[in-house]
Amino acid sequence: MREIAHQLWEWHWAGVDYALATVIAVSGSAPRQPGAAMAVSAEGQVVGSVSGGCVEAAVHQLCLDALASGRAVRERFGYSDDDAFAVGLTCGGEVEVFVHPSPGKALAPALDALTRAEPVTVVRSLDAAARTTVVLGEPQRETGVRGAEFVETYTSPPRMLIFGAIDYAAALAALGRLLGYRVTVCDARPVFTTAERFPEAHEVVVDWPDRYLRSVTVDTRTVVCVLSHDAKFDLPLLELALRLPVGYVGAMGSRRTHTDRVRRLREAGLTDRELSRLHSPIGLDLGGRTTAETAVSIAAEIIAQVRGGTASPLAGLEGAIHR
Repeated sequence: MREIAHQLWEWHWAGVDYALATVIAVSGSAPRQPGAAMAVSAEGQVVGSVSGGCVEAAVHQLCLDALASGRAVRERFGYSDDDAFAVGLTCGGEVEVFVHPSPGKALAPALDALTRAEPVTVVRSLDAAARTTVVLGEPQRETGVRGAEFVETYTSPPRMLIFGAIDYAAALAALGRLLGYRVTVCDARPVFTTAERFPEAHEVVVDWPDRYLRSVTVDTRTVVCVLSHDAKFDLPLLELALRLPVGYVGAMGSRRTHTDRVRRLREAGLTDRELSRLHSPIGLDLGGRTTAETAVSIAAEIIAQVRGGTASPLAGLEGAIHR
């Protein structure tokens, strides 16, 4: 629901009635995970997705029917062997969807929290009444079906810390926001580090990179991207970042820069284990040249690291695509 929270919040305040379809369970090679949501207004307007296209038309009709009846409905969709164009997941998996008619008032506190990137938990009964409870604050449970209820948990967004106020940073900030990160661009040079140059960043900070990193709270979901390739900024920053419990540390630069950087970091006392966490030169080999293409290669490496992907072409792999 986080992906469509802003639209639902707008609908709520505009008085638009809608039904909310939420994926509550999946099995096999299903394209979306529990919590994925699609909303349909009384006029038929659609936002979001529950299956990547396989069963959207059927869920659209379920939403309209639920709005007409005022009763929630629970429906399972699976693979159709007889007709690949019939209602079913042609990818071979199964998905269970819960449709909640007119949830706007009950969900309002949750939508408010999600639009402000605050953590929240939503608990709905899986019956026709769809009784809803919203709990603000960091969740204590995971998303999933719990008996006769479906629990949706939304933690604070993960952080993407980009150091170096260069054009690559602007492109990466846009992708980071798209991927759901709270993006910060930091550089010590005020003439380059402006909100106008980085409109997609949530924060633009003028500070020495290592000093700023010491001042913020990080966790295993945090990604650190060092793009300045300037030793006076990079070395103190990387020395700190590689010793923090963050999920990804990458640094831009040539192979010669990387070799010199590793030598200096080792001289500063970093161990081989700490240095092995460094993704440098940053990004995957996509053959890109432009700033946007470079940003895509960096984002792709981050996704592979975070999700445990191989970064190999799917055509050369076997097994389920969706894991």
